[in-house]
Amino acid sequence: MSSAIPALWKTMPFRLFAVISVLLLTVNGSFAGIQTKVGHNGGEPDFERFAFTNVPPPSENDAATDARFTILSGETDANSGGLEKLHDGELPAEADDPADNFFFAAGSDGGRIEVDLGRPLEIKQVNTYSWHPSARGPQVYKLYAGPETTPGFNATPGDGADLEKCGWKLIDSVDTRSREADQGGQYGVSISNPGGIIGKYRYLLFAMSPTETDDPFGNTFYSEIDVVELNAPVKPIVPDMVAPIKIRSADGYAEITIDTARAPELREWAAQKLAPALSEWYPKIVAMLPSKGFSAPKKFSVTIRPGNGVAFTSGTRIVVNSTWLAGELGRQAVGSIIHETVHVVQQYGHGWRDNHPAPGWLTEGIPDYIRFFKFEPQTHGADIVWLRERRQMAINYDGMYRISANFLDYVVEHYDPEQDLIRKVNAACRDGSYTDGLWKKLTGKPLAELNEEWKAAVHQQLSNQDEAGRAALK
Repeated sequence: MSSAIPALWKTMPFRLFAVISVLLLTVNGSFAGIQTKVGHNGGEPDFERFAFTNVPPPSENDAATDARFTILSGETDANSGGLEKLHDGELPAEADDPADNFFFAAGSDGGRIEVDLGRPLEIKQVNTYSWHPSARGPQVYKLYAGPETTPGFNATPGDGADLEKCGWKLIDSVDTRSREADQGGQYGVSISNPGGIIGKYRYLLFAMSPTETDDPFGNTFYSEIDVVELNAPVKPIVPDMVAPIKIRSADGYAEITIDTARAPELREWAAQKLAPALSEWYPKIVAMLPSKGFSAPKKFSVTIRPGNGVAFTSGTRIVVNSTWLAGELGRQAVGSIIHETVHVVQQYGHGWRDNHPAPGWLTEGIPDYIRFFKFEPQTHGADIVWLRERRQMAINYDGMYRISANFLDYVVEHYDPEQDLIRKVNAACRDGSYTDGLWKKLTGKPLAELNEEWKAAVHQQLSNQDEAGRAALK
């Protein structure tokens, strides 16, 4: 399954080396003495440590751990993790990791998040962390604090309410953007008062803004928010640092990384079964899906970890649910990741940028066509054998996944003597030029006619098999 398009096409190539930059800002906030420090690990950090020279590392047991986080305005993006990702003491495994970060909906102006600490605390520091390979890495927000003793204080101001008129105090404004072309990487922000404490508060409020509005995808991927109480011990998060499996594709073109740090029980399977399949089939998939001016990614990763669903792909990053995978090692495990690998090669972001996105049935149908009719046809995962077991299921060309794969196979077998139809359809999806009219140009028949012809052929095959079965019983 492909991931949400925002994460897919906003992922930009990194420099091939890691740049660690440190920026120290002293900002005149609303309270005298407030100081903001910003740490930035640029380039392509291949670690989860969020280690900065001037900003403390994320903590797993600070005052925010058991606090109540509430969205006061704005909507969570459909691909974001929940609010718990901001204070669960865990860090994302990689730079473009939507499910392990929190971010507001694409195209929105951000939103407001309230943190209820449960009681007034002497706050020493407020630290925020984010990680993304491009414009969603920097942080832009205003931090407010709520003193309960202020007359007329409103702990739950409505959308668009003037916070200061509701009794909230502006602590500081944060903006970690720079003029550098590549603003991706890890960011750490630490707000403190070197001369003492920020103040004694029960409530904090983050008014978060997007980093850019040139496109819908400017809302920051926030990884963790820590609130450090004066004299309270904190324990830094120590991520697992198990070395990933690194291989090259069989033709030497691409580097493939397989991360099993969060599913060590699957490391042997990944090395012995998955790695050889990816090494062999990545070049084959690239050869099946070329287009003018396109170069397939020279590196991609597969992260295996507990999660939801089966798998998703974001740009050049595949994430697989280890819980599901463990039960499918002898069946669908490798094939499902081959499907996701096709998404790595498709790279349909251009169409989304130009408001001509590829239709979902092709985005998912082409990977299942390659999986079930090229990689593992012996499994009969999308052919007439599979359909026979689902004869009551209504079929249509845009039925997605296996149904669409079967339609594609029919058209290839009957109208593609040059064996280049899938290549041409993929190229149109990739460059944003696809329309349903392409089918008549390639086959001489409109899509609707091909659809009816295919459905009739499927029903005839099923009927013939039924008759053959009855004859065998006589």
